[in-house]
Amino acid sequence: MNIPPDSIAEKFQFPCPNCSSMLQVPVATRGKQAKCPTCASVVAIPIADQTNTEAAGLLATTPPAVAESSIATIQSPPAPRGDTEASRLYQQIRDEVAKVFVGQDDLVEGTLIAVFSGGHVLIESVPGLGKTLFVRTLGKILGCDFGRIQFTADLMPSDITGAPIFNMKTQEFNFRPGPVFTQLLLADEINRSPAKTHAALLEIMQEKRVTVDGVTHPLDLPFLVLATQNPLESEGTYNLPEAQLDRFMFKLIADYPSEEQEAAILAMHGGQANLDKTLAEDIQTLTNPKQINRITSESANVRVDPLLIKYVNQIVRLTRSWPQFYMGASPRAGISFIQGIRTLAQFMGRDFATPDDVVQIAKPILRHRVILTAEAEVEGQRIDDLLDQLMRSIEVPRIR
Repeated sequence: MNIPPDSIAEKFQFPCPNCSSMLQVPVATRGKQAKCPTCASVVAIPIADQTNTEAAGLLATTPPAVAESSIATIQSPPAPRGDTEASRLYQQIRDEVAKVFVGQDDLVEGTLIAVFSGGHVLIESVPGLGKTLFVRTLGKILGCDFGRIQFTADLMPSDITGAPIFNMKTQEFNFRPGPVFTQLLLADEINRSPAKTHAALLEIMQEKRVTVDGVTHPLDLPFLVLATQNPLESEGTYNLPEAQLDRFMFKLIADYPSEEQEAAILAMHGGQANLDKTLAEDIQTLTNPKQINRITSESANVRVDPLLIKYVNQIVRLTRSWPQFYMGASPRAGISFIQGIRTLAQFMGRDFATPDDVVQIAKPILRHRVILTAEAEVEGQRIDDLLDQLMRSIEVPRIR
């Protein structure tokens, strides 16, 4: 459709008769047809500027036989960040974390998305970047219990899950809960333990319960495993099995801070301050497990357009046939996508997800679920770069 250049700047809005989304079109397209980017239906653009409910009744859906070339390209106007309970809480948590934890915005955002999506996070970084401080701070802000396991080569599965202990007084075995019976669990240097210890976390991460001697012990929700691993080139490390890697919703890369951020860290924590006192007095508890679980369940109300589901499915399936990937992502990756974009939309104050949400969390969701071929490893190719190429090869749906 040819639109006069001088009329492109003049636009008006009207509601889609099928999904009630507000659509924005150039004035010159009045009386023509357009495709709604939200519900993909073809509608007639009203001649008059009508934005009320009566105008919606005047719009008739055109037959499917309308030629694509005669359909105007329209978009919903970008929605400003809404003021919702989830968006307010998200910003308040970030502001509170910033009181003692400097930088690492991707780490903070990814962890909060995982917390409110019921997922887990794997962090790859060198020691000394404040991961323990971050989790302790987050536990205080969220009103959740905090636990830590330092993984070593001699760590046994029972050291994680707990084990029956013989009680001399009652002459019976009583179950002693292990450190996983918490809500925010920091699994520090998880790749320093062998596979049998990793296997103990599989049921815990997926089912959020512990089974010992045939007895199942449920964990309190929310439950987040925040695992850290050294780069695989480090001495004395083991590769995590693919089955366990797939249990992590995100893999986040924590890098060294910038010069300005590191200077702020030195100024903030270089005075021999008592960290426990700082967390107790300066950090406020903003929420509680009950509110977190409620907001998590409310994310199901965030609308995900069928075109967006198709877009996510294309991304996940393409990883399985990408030339440089020996193994692609599983359907669990697609589920994590949908859960993640719903939570991210909540944080942005929206009740609908967008393609930008998908792009924003694509690499954290996929980078640990794909394996490079031997040729790609020899050539020194990076998974993140290949994922960028993969994303650019797929047409983004016109949804806003």
